[in-house]
Amino acid sequence: MASRPAHEKPREGRVLRLVLGDQLNRRVSSLTDLDTDGGVVLLVEVRGEATYVRHHKQKIAFLFAAMRHFAEELREEGAEVDYVRLTDAGNTGSFTGELERALTRHRIARIVVTEPGEWRVWEMMQGWRDSLPVPVEIRADNRFLCPREDFARWAEGRHHLRMETFYRGMRKRTGLLMEGGEPLGGRWNFDAENRKRLPKGHRLPDRIGFQPDAITREAIALVEQEFPDHFGDCAAFSWPVTRADALASLKHFLAECLPTFGDYQDAMKGNEPFLYHALISPALNAGLLTAEEVCRAAERAHREGAVPLHCAEGFIRQILGWREYVRGLYWARMPAYAETNALAASRPLPWFYWSGETDLHCIRQVVDQTRAHAYAHHIQRLMVTGNFALIAGLDPAQVEEWYLIVFADAYEWVELPNVHGMVLWADGGVMGSKPYAASGAYIDRMSDYCRDCAYDVKAKTGPTACPFNYLYWNFLIENEERLAGNQRMAMPYRTLAGMDDGRRKQIRTDAARFLDSLSADQNEAQVASVK
Repeated sequence: MASRPAHEKPREGRVLRLVLGDQLNRRVSSLTDLDTDGGVVLLVEVRGEATYVRHHKQKIAFLFAAMRHFAEELREEGAEVDYVRLTDAGNTGSFTGELERALTRHRIARIVVTEPGEWRVWEMMQGWRDSLPVPVEIRADNRFLCPREDFARWAEGRHHLRMETFYRGMRKRTGLLMEGGEPLGGRWNFDAENRKRLPKGHRLPDRIGFQPDAITREAIALVEQEFPDHFGDCAAFSWPVTRADALASLKHFLAECLPTFGDYQDAMKGNEPFLYHALISPALNAGLLTAEEVCRAAERAHREGAVPLHCAEGFIRQILGWREYVRGLYWARMPAYAETNALAASRPLPWFYWSGETDLHCIRQVVDQTRAHAYAHHIQRLMVTGNFALIAGLDPAQVEEWYLIVFADAYEWVELPNVHGMVLWADGGVMGSKPYAASGAYIDRMSDYCRDCAYDVKAKTGPTACPFNYLYWNFLIENEERLAGNQRMAMPYRTLAGMDDGRRKQIRTDAARFLDSLSADQNEAQVASVK
């Protein structure tokens, strides 16, 4: 450990500041007054956080590497850091146990923490106030632009919490992309311009990655040793694990990708996992970047003439709109929110979500990509793996656990509302006005996946037809009583009403055959491992 700064107070009355693995920012609320009291900063690698779900190996390696780099940066600044590694002797494997042990190593008068991102850890923190022998101060997370309490006030009394309404309020609140009291360009939303398919022969930008240094290689080796049966591998690991690298990643995105991001943000292409997407969400969600600096940088790029308005707005909406919105919804509606299941979906998650072993080329592409990179972009998550889960009637809890496991940027506060509400409509319309169900035509329009698929996306029924086609109509049939009155579903239900009994029967037969084959594919060996 580094020597204590000269201004440090005596050990009696010192502050212990616990920093969680997704709070790696020097300006996080638990560290804002570190300079004035010379407290001890505690960072801990605990097995319980790595295994409460079987996180992708790259996510664990990313967090351990980022934590270790952050600890070194604090030490270089002169802070006293108490860092507990996963394999240190005596490591209890839990936040609570490591706090208790730290209290025996240091003379501590109080503990300071920043509120966590997950409900289960929030409940754990509440327990510390009763179980630990010193006061515990829980501070608001200042890395977000909308405090939890402000969102709760906005949401109070509303059954439907529409992101667009919230987003416009946040634009006014922050002044981002505003001209006086009006939106820049006279419109709040340029989504209609952001739905283009990649043209044939289109050259994609080269993407930067970060070669693991000694600290990161050590973290990767630890994960491979300690979590060998977790999903994914680390062979392609190239995430930024320091603030400097995260800023370099952001700079690269702004210069090379954002000028075209808006046009093709919904596009998909075989064997091209990144396209124009920012690839900053793991760093952003772990604290290496903040929402405000990212949004301000994108706005500045537009105002300086480097980025078209529709591209800047589409990107800023994902962060200022969706990211802030889902975090607010999570805290306003948990824990009851997670228990809803408006469509009574209950089918088990198919094994191919882990293995990629399916003739559905689009799903195989996304699962293989996710295994290699712990990443898929938002349309792949929503309209491929998510859309299938919706129209196949997969159990929400199992789907949500999968999303939480497989992505490097996944934390429950962001994963659960997106999957529960946006992907599966399990909240019955709290988030979205209608389910985002689609046939294979959408995937065909926005990608080249269907070209190499064993199924025929143009065929509507029969054994060679794309399963998305008949599963879509089967979904509408199965949920007719629940959804037929939804005004935004009026058009497909009018089409369904015009189908003769023979067509409806064929849809039901094809769907039953395909869905039964998923059940037949489950076996003990598959369930036992997700490697």
